Amino acid sequence: MSQSIVTGDRIYFPFVEKVPFEGKESRNPLAFKYYNENQIVAGKTMKEHFRFAVAWWHSFCNTGGDPFGPGTKFFPWATANDPMKASHEKMDAAFEFISKMGIPYYCFHDYDIAPEAATLAKSESNLRTMVEYASEKQKASGVKLLWGTANLFSHPKYMNGAATNPDFQVMAHAGAQVKMALDATIALGGENYVFWGGREGYSSLLNTDMKREQEHLAWFLHMAIDYARSQGFKGNFFIEPKPMEPMKHQYDFDCATVIGFLRYYGLDHDFKLNIEVNHATLASHTFAHELQVAADAGMLGSIDANRGDAQNGWDTDQFPNNIFEITEALLIILQSGGFKGGGINFDAKTRRNSTDLEDLFYAHIGGMDVFARSLLVADAVLTKSDFLQWRASRYSSFDSVKGIAFEQGNLSLQDLYDFARSEGDPVPKSGRQELFENLINQFI
Repeated sequence: MSQSIVTGDRIYFPFVEKVPFEGKESRNPLAFKYYNENQIVAGKTMKEHFRFAVAWWHSFCNTGGDPFGPGTKFFPWATANDPMKASHEKMDAAFEFISKMGIPYYCFHDYDIAPEAATLAKSESNLRTMVEYASEKQKASGVKLLWGTANLFSHPKYMNGAATNPDFQVMAHAGAQVKMALDATIALGGENYVFWGGREGYSSLLNTDMKREQEHLAWFLHMAIDYARSQGFKGNFFIEPKPMEPMKHQYDFDCATVIGFLRYYGLDHDFKLNIEVNHATLASHTFAHELQVAADAGMLGSIDANRGDAQNGWDTDQFPNNIFEITEALLIILQSGGFKGGGINFDAKTRRNSTDLEDLFYAHIGGMDVFARSLLVADAVLTKSDFLQWRASRYSSFDSVKGIAFEQGNLSLQDLYDFARSEGDPVPKSGRQELFENLINQFI
């Protein structure tokens, strides 16, 4: 389905009609230099490869506040005193922005699009109203929902966790909220559903029964799956790893931890991973490492695109701009066959001092161009260099008779001993790390 630009009663971004592709020679900051959505790369269009999405919470809700001061951004869609009127105006602005950018998807938390009320019943009523309005906007624009989720971490009641809360009443409230968010996601044709365990962890083991909390989390996720499937949901469930922040230690620490958890509790057939760049670095991994772990497990579902700051030890959620980092990531994504249901959600926010509405366009254009340029580089590395052959050659000894027998499980430890005695000491072979690393720079 082709996309159409949709607006509400007010035009929020009059300075742009639709962001065009003008090529790398363009000096227009409101144009793509590399992202040409219909360009075929590695057998698919760029649009199909990326499945870009806008993060509702950062782009339309975040006003730039931090622990040291209030927000600096005064959005024209956030002026109404009535929360529901403000939500409708925010949705008008969001779909105008998304459709003018030509981005095919968006992602949201429940209370990003509808105001949380004093009672659960009123919150549900607000959410249903906004879902109906979003459905109209989707039909008019052709924009789709990549995934929905529930905010189970902001409200004070979740200070000790949601699914892992030691208070059953709080956990039950979290379950109700997930049901409502699933209903909203299904109603909007959402292709996936995400769990981020923002408070699912602990600050001190002294007051924590970790085994019991993780068992509760597993039961909670099983219940969500059962409900969603009963309502006809065919999509993937994603878990988004993060090692800490806001909790000292979160149970979804990194990809390996999450995969082990899913397999242990029998959840691995329904869940994939949504991997965030900055969360990977907070776990002392590279983004590429986390992607490779997920891909090797067949669980590379989706990614949240952003970056951290090398000088800061917290989640800064900056827009991506590192071509080398993203190229490494796309080499893995291309070789693994792409995402399992998801896409690339810009879980990133413009900086506190970026206060103009144009800045929101510059940020997304830059992020999309970085991915597009990195895709071209990654494809060139795979098709115009000896990268794959060089890497395979490092393991060529396992293609010998003895090596194949080992990989097939047909050798014993005694066999390895006998082989080592008969062949003598091995000669060290260079890993040629610099040669491999130079390839990316060669094709940028």
